[in-house]
Amino acid sequence: MAFYSRISKEKAISYYKSLYLPRAVEDRMLLALRQGIISKWFSSYGQEAVSVATTLAMHKDEWICTMHRNLGVFTTRNVPLLKLFSQLQGKLTGFTKGRDRSFHFGSKEHKIFGMISHLGAQLGVADGLALARKLAGEKKCVLVFTGDGGASEGDFHEALNVASVWSLPVLFVVENNQWGLSTPSNEQFNFDSFVVKGKSFGIEAHTVDGNDFVKTLDASCKLTESIRQNPRPILLECKTFRVRGHEEASGTKYYPDGLIDSWKEKDPIAKMREKLIKSDIVLEDDIDQIEQEIKANVLASLQAALKEPNPVFNLETELGDVYYTNYPKPTQTNKIAEQKKIRFIDAIHSGLEQALIRHDNLIFMGQDIAEYGGVFKATDSFLDRFGKDRIRNTPLCESAIVGAGVGLSVMGYKTMIEMQFSDFVSEAMTQICNQVAKLNYRWGQNVDMVLRMPTGAGVNAGPFHSQSTESWFTRIPGLKVIYPSNAYDAKGMLLQAFEDPNPVLFFEHKALYRSQESEVPENYYTVPFGAAALLTEGIELTIVTYGLGVRWVQDWMSNNTHVSADIIDIRSLVPLDSESIAESVKKTGRCIIVQEDVFRGGIGNDISQIIQSKCFKYLDAPVAVVSSIETPIPFAASLEEGYLPINRLEKAINDLLNF
Repeated sequence: MAFYSRISKEKAISYYKSLYLPRAVEDRMLLALRQGIISKWFSSYGQEAVSVATTLAMHKDEWICTMHRNLGVFTTRNVPLLKLFSQLQGKLTGFTKGRDRSFHFGSKEHKIFGMISHLGAQLGVADGLALARKLAGEKKCVLVFTGDGGASEGDFHEALNVASVWSLPVLFVVENNQWGLSTPSNEQFNFDSFVVKGKSFGIEAHTVDGNDFVKTLDASCKLTESIRQNPRPILLECKTFRVRGHEEASGTKYYPDGLIDSWKEKDPIAKMREKLIKSDIVLEDDIDQIEQEIKANVLASLQAALKEPNPVFNLETELGDVYYTNYPKPTQTNKIAEQKKIRFIDAIHSGLEQALIRHDNLIFMGQDIAEYGGVFKATDSFLDRFGKDRIRNTPLCESAIVGAGVGLSVMGYKTMIEMQFSDFVSEAMTQICNQVAKLNYRWGQNVDMVLRMPTGAGVNAGPFHSQSTESWFTRIPGLKVIYPSNAYDAKGMLLQAFEDPNPVLFFEHKALYRSQESEVPENYYTVPFGAAALLTEGIELTIVTYGLGVRWVQDWMSNNTHVSADIIDIRSLVPLDSESIAESVKKTGRCIIVQEDVFRGGIGNDISQIIQSKCFKYLDAPVAVVSSIETPIPFAASLEEGYLPINRLEKAINDLLNF
């Protein structure tokens, strides 16, 4: 009772209203679910104290990253109930315009970054939000939630490790409700408390009764203030219980008899109500009136939301929101000053350097990119010039680092993340394909990120350092995929990538780094996306290729000068210049596509289908695709040579010409 004797009646009532509001929303949503007004509901019944208390401990301008059972964050942050209910019903006026459900959204206005279904993805984002605060010298904290089940995900371990290494001001809250859907804790982990996780990452850790509002508020206030004064991550375990199912369709039949009843006795709202009355702070009739007023407001907001417009499919609108386009296009004179013949890798280095100079909000992150200068030396010497805040070595935590890039983007930063080899990007697929690519479409938040992807075979690096991974991403709406074949395009397109506030995967073929040279302007210039390069003109054949394939084709043509062909370097895989390809094929009547990737799922098949649909009546032969064989990439030079399509190129061209 001591707590209630220390605070005013107004403050006590305010706390109770904050705690009761999500319960009132919950009750109404459960009824709406039975009525078919909403399609799904993830219950926070009995866990309200965690969300409300931790949110109250945060400043209004501090970011919170939420999960399934954090309704109390949204209500405590005063998200308008009308807009919230519109979101839950998939209305046009919801945060995602009907494109996503429940709490899968964010709001810059309320400093909330919502979850995606892949548990743990928000944890790396919290690192990025916190890094932005730290770089700005602000004494601020970031709050991020995960559950006991989500804490088994690799994202949890990566995010805590990065936060620890970089001393990021993050409060990691684990809502330990002791069940992951139907799986009890003793089948998920082998410890009694998540406090043990703190030591393993070198961070402070605490535990609290998450059903005790006062204790949770007290702990949260002390920890967040401590983080502001001494920036560092802290883990707070809130022990609680999920009274209802993981989501309503799951039910609770898997719980042992009596377990739910025992936890209902610890209901945080009932306990606070009882203490307020016993302390003579509020009369029971007054509390009843408060609850009725809240319920009436909830019902009125829901009824108003029912009248909000439903989304209507419009192709132009849907496609227009996949990428962020509402930004000022920089004026580019692109006057070519003095040119110098340099290697591909030197062009990359020059582009990166000029981007750092041009964009003072640009942060580089990657393994060994600082003192070592990157394994290919693309970032060599940058640390001394631009400092550790901007040139950041990272742990081997690809998922957390991409997530951190998302958080930095939300705070107005640009990021360049170097995947040491493009093969390693598989560790970050959830962040790239389900977070980064979809964010602007879902709730209008762009991700200003360039992912550099050293790629390709021909250097005898074997099956884990040589894969062609570009087609993994060309089918994911929201990503731009660029793949230059020469030093001139490499620098110009890399600089264009930094001008574009959308996520760009920038592929750099390792075999070209030190073998390909071009005349490259020493000044700043850009090469636009979505425009293929016509390298040679001819009348017999169209050859479409990119990357190292360009060299293969040019070498073959130099030894077969009797063949008259258009050679098209697509260089921009997404967006793709399909019109230039189609115009060429209409002229020549024949087309062969050369790719280093394997046949199945490669971009060559996409281009082939485009040609078939646009140019069928002009074709004198079937479209051919020359690709690597359907095996992993072998290590031995003789095996790798047989794997690659170069040895099958001549036969394929001759077969097509003779068809």
